[in-house]
Amino acid sequence: MNLLSLSGNLLLVSFILYLISTAFFAVATSGKKGPSKSGRIAFSLALIGFIAQLGYFFTRWAGAGHAPVSNLYEYTTFFGMMMVFGFLIVYGIYRNNVLGLIAMPVALLVIAYASMFPDEVQPLIPALQSVWLKIHVTTAALGEGILAVSFATGLLYLVHATDFSKESKTRTWLEIVFFTLICVVGYIFVGLMFKAIGSDSTIEYVAKNGATMKHEYSMPVLTGPEGGKVLSGSGAFVELPNYINANKLNTVLWSLISGLILYVVLRFVVFRKRIAETLKPIARKIDLDTADEISYRAVAIGLPVFILGGLIFAMIWAQMAWSRYWGWDPKEVWALITMLFYVFYLHMRIQRGWVGKKSAWLVVGGFAVIMFNLIFVNLVVAGLHSYA
Repeated sequence: MNLLSLSGNLLLVSFILYLISTAFFAVATSGKKGPSKSGRIAFSLALIGFIAQLGYFFTRWAGAGHAPVSNLYEYTTFFGMMMVFGFLIVYGIYRNNVLGLIAMPVALLVIAYASMFPDEVQPLIPALQSVWLKIHVTTAALGEGILAVSFATGLLYLVHATDFSKESKTRTWLEIVFFTLICVVGYIFVGLMFKAIGSDSTIEYVAKNGATMKHEYSMPVLTGPEGGKVLSGSGAFVELPNYINANKLNTVLWSLISGLILYVVLRFVVFRKRIAETLKPIARKIDLDTADEISYRAVAIGLPVFILGGLIFAMIWAQMAWSRYWGWDPKEVWALITMLFYVFYLHMRIQRGWVGKKSAWLVVGGFAVIMFNLIFVNLVVAGLHSYA
């Protein structure tokens, strides 16, 4: 067995362990508050899974010859691992099983989402052949992983504090948050389904520089490049201007379609109540003040790490690669927006006394900014970071 095969097996083992860990956290939350035997087993499984994923990371590094953070598959997988790492630290301090039941499924979704992208190891393009690849990307992902913990606790706070029997903006927006998460699940389902039935298509078009380009589609074509023609697979599609990545927008649209279908089934057939409301009994088992405190500490730790990796190290690398520290590339802009959003959170909390619901909504919004940067900016907006 070569190193790349071993790394793939270790990632699968870690995913399975995370899944079993989530099940044990569910058992733990059905009992009393605080530490329990099921909670300890769940934490141990999550820790072993994290070690297995570390094994995946370093064996893939050895097999590929470079840090495995150079494309969306590798980066998203690493981001999921950092989310688990942040959760393990917080759980070690607070020993709250409810947090595990929320944080672990989110990490699982991120890792499962990564599996939808090509996992082949490819040679690094010249712009990525730098020691700053591992320094910048891993530090930024670590910061985002810690910040993601604040999202889990902020979400728990809002579900706990919301009265679902009354009409309110909080109730509506909470449902939108869960719909977004369900869209990720839906995308994974349709991605596996289309891969199984073989719905690949190829679209050819002429780029702005006159070169003939091809887009490979793994899902039925809904959107294509301007002036594109079908070489193989399905036919008609909506043409989009060249500054929009039609192939990747196609993926986003299928995520929304599948998410809507899955949401309707869960909302009106399975649960017959709002998705957020189904978590109310679980969320009640975490103290509101504790959830608020965890969110704040996660931001206080995660934000400086993200600034270091996502902005400072990034600017140093940009100067070396492109002879400028800043160029208003979409990824650079959204890294700055992410930083400013969390700085705003800290300012409003410390200077204006925003705690409780206001604070919780800000950390949920901050994670939405992170995911927008990871998914939409990477998949749809063309820029210098489009190699990801």
